[in-house]
Amino acid sequence: MAKGLGGAGRYGQPKIGWKFFGTELKRCREAAGLTQQELGRRVICSGSYIGQFESGVRKPQPDIAERIDVELGTDGFFGRMCEELMKNSPYASYFAEAAGLEGVASSIREFAPTFVPGVLQTAAYARAVFLGGFPFVPEEKLQSWVDARLLRARIFDGPTEPLWWAVLDESVIRRRVGGARVMSEQLTHIASLMRSRRIGVQVLPLEAGAPALGGTLSLMTFGDAPPVAYSEAHRSGNLLDDPVLVGECERLYGLVRSAALPLDTSLSLIQSMAEEYERECTTRSEHSYVAQEQLQRLRRRRWWRPLRRGC
Repeated sequence: MAKGLGGAGRYGQPKIGWKFFGTELKRCREAAGLTQQELGRRVICSGSYIGQFESGVRKPQPDIAERIDVELGTDGFFGRMCEELMKNSPYASYFAEAAGLEGVASSIREFAPTFVPGVLQTAAYARAVFLGGFPFVPEEKLQSWVDARLLRARIFDGPTEPLWWAVLDESVIRRRVGGARVMSEQLTHIASLMRSRRIGVQVLPLEAGAPALGGTLSLMTFGDAPPVAYSEAHRSGNLLDDPVLVGECERLYGLVRSAALPLDTSLSLIQSMAEEYERECTTRSEHSYVAQEQLQRLRRRRWWRPLRRGC
């Protein structure tokens, strides 16, 4: 969701803020003679989290940053820096950390029951999604949200990372978000990424019945950190890192994926739907042209008849 980044990412956003945060945290921790594990125990988090804060893989929540200030005697320095960096994020506060992790993940697996995942959205589709929830938003703010969403697609600039996979409920490709033209463009974009073997997308058919997952889910793995799961609801997000909960999310995702159509069948369905939307646009355009011609002929006849009567 638009509003950043948790560290050294692929988005092209300035990264010096969180990198500086991590560098200063490490310097102050070592000056205090504490190990990562010791500081973690004092601020009620694991030592590995402290290491991830220092390397920029993750960013701390404000309450943890404030506890760090207390333990290191840094007079609110880390709390203020955390608050300032989060305030300047292009994303909503509940999504900011997930966005940062998305930028450094080695693999991402998503389940989308309602909309095309944000990282795959075209500008027109994203605009329509935002207008659905905020129909009276000022144009300037709307455009900033769209820009932030498109920025996430930078993760596909790399040829291989992250490994990205998604399961889309069939309703996602059939729901007319923004109209036929927008849907044709959106599905063509997804099909293009699939054909280039940059992403994997499966469609969960409506005939599959009730899915094992009832909402959006993103599973992320990292080369040097434990996996996490992120789920989102209206104006709220939940980032899970407890191994038991993440494992349960992975189990449910496996059930959803096993019920979905194979890759090649999914690609064929997505492409056929894109073509169907495109034909609809062409047909409507032709009908509009014929209607305009008929209207012009009618107007000419109405103009000519009074003239003849006058003669």
